[in-house]
Amino acid sequence: MNVGGRWLLLGGVLAAGLLALSGCAQIGYLAQAAVGQSQLLLGARPLADVIADPATGAETRRQLRLAQDVRRYASERLGLPDNQTFASYTELGRPYLVWNVFTAPPLSGELRTFCFPIAGCVPYRGYFSLAAAESEAARLRAKGDDVSVGGVSAYSTLGRLPDPIPSSLLRAGGASNDGGIIRTIIHELAHQVVYVPGDTSFNESFAVSVETAGARLYAQERGLPAPDGSAAQTRAKAINALLLDTRSRLAQVYAFALPDAEKLSRKTELLQEARSGYAALKADWNGYSGYDGWFADAPNGLNNALLGSVAAYADQVPQFLALLDRRGGDFRAFYEAVKTCAAMKEGERTACLERS
Repeated sequence: MNVGGRWLLLGGVLAAGLLALSGCAQIGYLAQAAVGQSQLLLGARPLADVIADPATGAETRRQLRLAQDVRRYASERLGLPDNQTFASYTELGRPYLVWNVFTAPPLSGELRTFCFPIAGCVPYRGYFSLAAAESEAARLRAKGDDVSVGGVSAYSTLGRLPDPIPSSLLRAGGASNDGGIIRTIIHELAHQVVYVPGDTSFNESFAVSVETAGARLYAQERGLPAPDGSAAQTRAKAINALLLDTRSRLAQVYAFALPDAEKLSRKTELLQEARSGYAALKADWNGYSGYDGWFADAPNGLNNALLGSVAAYADQVPQFLALLDRRGGDFRAFYEAVKTCAAMKEGERTACLERS
């Protein structure tokens, strides 16, 4: 599993929001975003041309053909938009498309947010350079915040731009990594169906529910192994459960009327318990160590920022999947119901999902 994919798509509208920023934003931040997005688009080649090019490696060609098929399936079978998103390919020459910087107060599980005209308020800032992301992370840590930096393999701009498939989405390892391509393409297209500016939990939980159910259906109809039964997904579910439980327990500590020093001490204890829980899980993983960085006692390791970023994907997924089940697995009817809920005030959306 590409653990960096966990950050995949919290950045679903990064560039669209940044390109619309006004002069109140930091000029340097805007400049690097505009340059990075421009390079991504200028380097794009039609997918069919890359696949037909004799210079394209066999494994890259195979993965791009898979991406083509998933892209077509997503529109025809799942009712997702049929546009130029992921119809081209850009070779990046680096492992990730962007790096997202998440930050949270030392005694809060809530991520700090950054607001943009199109994207609304989102819990990260994205950088096309790892060095720039780490520089921003260091600045935020110096202010006392918990900070986490995560690589993003792909994003979309809500259909506003012809987003290419970046080379960072393709991974070595053969068919064992195909699930990441399948889920990412479906996830990103789902953002183009429903997106509520400023409500990251609603947006990401919706997209995760569509990717989960869509990838399951794709595998079933293409005669592929069930994605939910893969070792990677089994590990991911166990890690999510552990981290969400840790975040919940920390929230109780932060809410207590205790001196900050006691809260910090209890925080340290709970994070260490989570590391012990991870060690127990990892003992059955036959040497797999892809999550080690998340649980490291290091600046980018286990902290409020990491826990908050993981929670953004999972908080409302059960409600969305239950709604899809109540619509008999009809994706288009499901989208209409979600759109109705999305139009409501933030405090009413979850209740709408549960009663629809």
